[in-house]
Amino acid sequence: MSEIIAPSRSAATLHDVAREAGVSLATASRVLNGSTRKVAESYRERVEAAAEKLGYTANLSAQATARGTSAIVALLVADIADPYFGQLASGVARGADEAGLVVTIAITERDAQRETRLVRALRGQRPRGLILAASRTDGPDSVGLDAELTAFSAGGGQIVSLGPDGPGRAVSVDNVGGATALGAQLAALGYTRAVIVAAGVGIRTSDDRVAGFTAGFTGAGGEIQEVVRGGFTRDAGYDTARALLERGLEPGTLVFGISDVVAIGIMSAVRDAGLRVGSDIAVAGFDDIATGRDIRPGLTTVRVPLEDLGYRALHAAVDAEWAPDPQPLPLEVIVRGSTPPRS
Repeated sequence: MSEIIAPSRSAATLHDVAREAGVSLATASRVLNGSTRKVAESYRERVEAAAEKLGYTANLSAQATARGTSAIVALLVADIADPYFGQLASGVARGADEAGLVVTIAITERDAQRETRLVRALRGQRPRGLILAASRTDGPDSVGLDAELTAFSAGGGQIVSLGPDGPGRAVSVDNVGGATALGAQLAALGYTRAVIVAAGVGIRTSDDRVAGFTAGFTGAGGEIQEVVRGGFTRDAGYDTARALLERGLEPGTLVFGISDVVAIGIMSAVRDAGLRVGSDIAVAGFDDIATGRDIRPGLTTVRVPLEDLGYRALHAAVDAEWAPDPQPLPLEVIVRGSTPPRS
């Protein structure tokens, strides 16, 4: 018995959509390929209905070849599990949705060589913009990355850095100023001794926060007893704090974690050592992620408007008439129960 095999159905083309909608090929292209030229709403509705009926999918590779860029924005983050980057990505995604773009997220793990490879791979997708959200590192490993970024710009892509010293357009957070204000306010609450748990030397975000907190705390009469280098993760904060506690921290010492995630790890180590966060060892962080508001005691921190930061970064990446904001995003010191006033 023979088997009858139905011929496969070929994918719908843009010509098919235009014919189904009763519009010109140019009009269908403007609707479906992200053209900035205006199309009457009635035509747009007809084209979109025809595309849905026929199962039409735009050929992004062909669009990228024709235009020199694709309808993609690439976002490079250090660690997608870190709520900091999750909130930032949310703002980028909101802006991309409004602009009719797709966001591609790549994870650098704060490794300059890995970041170099990712930028090289992303260049092949011809994204319209590249947002560098991972903390940049100074050093010899950054040379290859700089070369790849230069090539990306030469190919017509727009680079956006979260900080004033990076390549391309900049959307700034005043890490120095926010950390300075935090240090001064905690000294005003009566803290006289502090230890800073930071990331490695050369990571700009960490270095700026260390410099700012040191200036604010010592300027108000406090003393920085030690800067301990670990990382930007919860486990780095936990392990570093455990080692500090085993060596002996005087009651009333303030431990500043370079980010909220690090500070939450520090708080866990304090509790596991049988001590109380706040009354025995005070802890502060930076960023104001949601978790820091929910734990008890609540975490003292510097509030960074992360979703707004991501939203601004997206527009810096795609807006032809973009202009830098005259002031960086405002930061706010939030004092909670992890740093009660000392008498």
